[in-house]
Parts: sequence; structure tokens; C-alpha cells
Amino acid sequence: MSVNSMTGFARCQGHDTVLAWSWEVKSVNGKGLEARFRLPGGYDFLEQAARDALQKKIRRGNLNVTLTVDRISKDTPFAVNEAVLAQYVEIATRWQEKAPSLAPASIDGLMALRGVLDQQEEEPSPEEIERRGRAMTATFLEALSALSVMRGAEGARLDAVLRGHLSEISQLVTQAEALASMAPEAVQDRLVQLLTPLLDGVPALTGERLAQEAALIAAKADVREELDRLKSHIAAALDLLGSGEAVGRRLDFLCQEFNREANTLCSKANDIELTRIGLALKAIIEQFREQVQNIE
Repeated sequence: MSVNSMTGFARCQGHDTVLAWSWEVKSVNGKGLEARFRLPGGYDFLEQAARDALQKKIRRGNLNVTLTVDRISKDTPFAVNEAVLAQYVEIATRWQEKAPSLAPASIDGLMALRGVLDQQEEEPSPEEIERRGRAMTATFLEALSALSVMRGAEGARLDAVLRGHLSEISQLVTQAEALASMAPEAVQDRLVQLLTPLLDGVPALTGERLAQEAALIAAKADVREELDRLKSHIAAALDLLGSGEAVGRRLDFLCQEFNREANTLCSKANDIELTRIGLALKAIIEQFREQVQNIE
């Protein structure tokens, strides 16, 4: 089972005989789980159930949830708001007296003014509200499932990319292990060869003492421990990718450990080839870290 991405989008629609509704859910990267709901007036009662369902399905990410509701039937009867109409008529009459050249107010013009006509909507019964709420929640669950599918598909792509980076890191570690200069004895012999001509004729430094000092320097330049830890981190990362859990934060921590070992390797590098490998490791680890930021 692969990991999930934190990015995704889903839209699902539903309707009954009176209303049509649509849920949109957008998800982007986030440090934790944060969901913002935008619901029309009168539908706030849907939020808690939707939030509970979301928290069971999603572990991490910033989500924006939007519900839009439209009336299907346009044949709702209208009624004239006589109080508002009377105010408009009074204003029109007063201005007609002040400016006789103005055209008199028409009935069409008055009816088009805001507030004159009220749409008479029948209040739904408590049973109808409950039934509609269940239907809307079911549509939200469909949107949530569609979002999870999209996040899973993107996660599968990221999984392949991350495994590719881990394979590259493993290959570089193998190259570093294969270097002849990795053997402490080889480092020690080379140091003795370099130092002996420089210290020729210095009686205080015996051959035995020179060998001891060279051995100490060689031990400090030995990067086999860092390479062993890098291999251990690779195995841990592969285990996390195959766990099927929300592992983004743990992978992010592993990235820090990868970087620590790569930096130490570069600081200990005693030849150009090992330095090249160390720099290549740092570059791939950074690419790995950037992709990990998208993982749930």
C-alpha cells in the first residue's frame, strides 16, 4: 500500500425535488490537519457531521470545503410587499411634484425595485430538513471518497519518485564503500608516505610514533560508520513507504538524518572522488526532502 499525497480536489452533486447542491473539497499541503467550511446560511448544522467524517478519512493537509445550494423550481409564487411599495410610490410622487418633467413611475419599474416582490417559499418541515440533511451529508461523503482516491493516486506517483531517490542514494553509498581509499589501512599508508619525507631527519618522531599518528588521522577520516547509518536510514524509509500509514512527518525527520550523515561524510572526505559522492548525496537527499513535503 502506497502513501497518500496531501493535494487533491473533488466535486460531487446531489438534488431532491426542490433543491440542488454541490460540495467542493480542495486539499493542499499542511503541517497538520485543518479544515475550513463555507456553508450557506441555514446549513451550519451539516458542518459537525462533515468535519467528523473528514477527520476519520484525512490525517494531514489544509482543506477548504464549500457547499452551494440552488433552488430547482422557479415557479414559487410572489407577493407584493405593500409597505415597501408604498415608500417607493411616496418617493416617486414627491419627486414628480418637484420635477414635473420627469416621467411618471410605471408599475413595471416599481415591481422591479428591490424588496417590492417577495418570493413565498414554503417552510420545510422538520422531517424534510432531516431527510435533506442526510442526503447532503451522503453527497459530502462521496466527495470525500473521491478526494481520497485522487490523493491516493498522486501518492502512488510520489511513492515511485521517492523509491527512485532512495535507489540513487543506495547506489552512491555502494560506490563510496568500493573506493580503495575507504580502507583505513590505505589511508594510513598514504599518510605515512606523505609525512615521512617532510619529517626526514627529525629524531623525536620515530617510525612507530609516525604510524600511530597516521592511524589516528585515518580513523578520523573513516566514513564507514556514516555509510552504515545511511544504509539504515534507507531501510527505514522503505519500511515507512510500505506501511500504508500517514508517514510524512517521520519521513521528514529521516531527511534530517540523511543530511546529517551526508554532511559528515563530506567533512571527512579525503579525496576528490569521495567528495563528489558526498555532494551528489546531498543533492539527491534534497530532492527526496522536497517530495516528502507533499506526503500525508
